[in-house]
Amino acid sequence: MARGGQSRDTSVPGLAARQAAVRILDDILKDGITLDSALEAALGGLAHVQDRGLVRAIATTSLRRKGQIDNALGQFLAKPLPAKSGIAGSILVAAAAQLVFMRVPPHAAIDLAVRQARQDRNARHFSGLINAVLRKVSGTADTIAAETGAGRANTPDWLWQRWSGCFGDAVAGDIAEAHLIEPALDLSVKDGARANHWAGQLGGVVLANGSVRISGATGRIEDLPGYGDGEWWVQDAAASLPVAMLGDVKDLRVLDLCAAPGGKTAQLAAAGARVTAVDLSEARLARVGHNLQRLGLGADLVCRDAVALSADDPYDAVICDVPCSATGTIRRHPDLPYLKTAKQMTDLTKVQSAILGNAVNLTRPGGVIVYCTCSLECEECEVQIESLLASDAPVARDPVTPEQLFGQAHLVTERGELRSLPFHALGEMPGLDGFYACRLRKS
Repeated sequence: MARGGQSRDTSVPGLAARQAAVRILDDILKDGITLDSALEAALGGLAHVQDRGLVRAIATTSLRRKGQIDNALGQFLAKPLPAKSGIAGSILVAAAAQLVFMRVPPHAAIDLAVRQARQDRNARHFSGLINAVLRKVSGTADTIAAETGAGRANTPDWLWQRWSGCFGDAVAGDIAEAHLIEPALDLSVKDGARANHWAGQLGGVVLANGSVRISGATGRIEDLPGYGDGEWWVQDAAASLPVAMLGDVKDLRVLDLCAAPGGKTAQLAAAGARVTAVDLSEARLARVGHNLQRLGLGADLVCRDAVALSADDPYDAVICDVPCSATGTIRRHPDLPYLKTAKQMTDLTKVQSAILGNAVNLTRPGGVIVYCTCSLECEECEVQIESLLASDAPVARDPVTPEQLFGQAHLVTERGELRSLPFHALGEMPGLDGFYACRLRKS
């Protein structure tokens, strides 16, 4: 049963998919549910792969382009919809996304939107308004789609101000534009020597770091060749770079703090390290274990708070991938701008600082720590390192070189840190998660 008492209607072609997409938007924008969770809940009742793909496309397009959509709808709504309008607002956003950016024929998008409204006990009172507004949107779709500065228009002000302050307006604009592009699927291959083989099998290309990138992948990842045999795992190419900063880890004792979802643990294990993977969540750690089992890789899994962890025998190296705002992953998670707040980021910095401080305690003298986040926010990245170095912690920055990052000099800062941005490329293939990493050596 969907929000507002609306049941899923399978009698009209395409209606059930639209209902699912609207439910997802409502769950995210009103209840703060993540896109992944909302998709999982909504897709269960859809039998056809095409319907599931359509639902995902409508939901993600609506979120990526919500700023433009809201601006367009605002031109044709005399006043905002009242609180008791049910799912009317989400119906308008989803239908406008279809009309303007997905080029769904107007008769289909508008008719199905009106049908949805009529089946919802609160939105039915606005079905006439929905029809009228969407017809006006349809008539100006080309103008809306061609709007300049789309990246800025689709970036909430509070995030724009942060990125502009940290990187400058020009780079902030490039970041925002990159968020409008559907990301490719990146895979890390267990046996790096077979990357070309799996690129051929999967119709992908091999990136400079050895990741295999597949563009336009559809359907279930589990159905792709090599998944069941444990030949590869899903991992954005940028997320694989912090492990490369450790160099040769064969036979080293390496601690992976905040390890879930486990991509770095798999990298380390595949490279011959003796890995201990720590995470606070039993459920997330269990998924790490299942993935390692599929891959035929091993690691010691420990469910514990990284701040409270202690070790009688300190580690040769520690990967410290702290909980963060994850704003570097907005390409893959376009719901994040509507779920995160500035206060949440402030709270996270306290946790990050505590985990990083304990990582120093867990590392042997002469050992290496790599602190990393998938965040674009300076206070979660550079500021954390500067604060640590300004303390009496027995560590110093150990600059990384372009050669240690597959020759990608544009990803190495003046201080020898990794900083990838969403518009950056690996070789000739643009599109990366935003990632920051700093290598430290304990004295």
